[in-house]
Amino acid sequence: MPLIPEEPQIHEKAQGPRATPASGRTAPTPRPVPGPRPAAPPRPGRPGPVRPAPPAQRASRDTAAAKPGPAGPATPAATSAAPQIQLIPATPEGALDAAEEAVDLLLDSGRIPGDVLVITTGEPHPWAAHELSFGDAAYWAQHDAGDDVFYADAAVADRAVSRAVVVVALNGGPEAAAATALTVAHSRAGALLIVCGDPQRINSVLGAGV
Repeated sequence: MPLIPEEPQIHEKAQGPRATPASGRTAPTPRPVPGPRPAAPPRPGRPGPVRPAPPAQRASRDTAAAKPGPAGPATPAATSAAPQIQLIPATPEGALDAAEEAVDLLLDSGRIPGDVLVITTGEPHPWAAHELSFGDAAYWAQHDAGDDVFYADAAVADRAVSRAVVVVALNGGPEAAAATALTVAHSRAGALLIVCGDPQRINSVLGAGV
């Protein structure tokens, strides 16, 4: 009988880690590693080549930076229904800080900056004071652009168009300023009116026909 040449043995090569888990065990699913979140733009104001940086403010939340696209000009909100009113107790010294916290929470909840108008009754917001230093026309041009939070004093707030949310900071000023601010805010707020100040003072003005 002729001899059949013996076939060479094929030795299994060394393999790396098994692609399948051992029997009875489930391989963990790899979790994606999130990339760095985009930096939020400063709020409010847009630094230009000839303007000094505006007064330091708390940084905007990432939610504001990640809004779907640039907001269009603010349009008058529907007036068929009265806005919801929310009171935030605060002293005159703390009313502006309370209003800023409210704005931050609004942006965190998904509101775009152009939805928000802030009215002050005492000292103007630092951003408003800074922008007004470049002239009344430049200040109101930013209001007309409608793509950022806008801060206005009670004395000129009636020039502002309606926005979805209006925040009032009763940070001092005469009683007439509070009445003017709340009256204007109530007429300009499309969905929500937030008032930061002394609850008794707020209720007395609101109960007077606002």
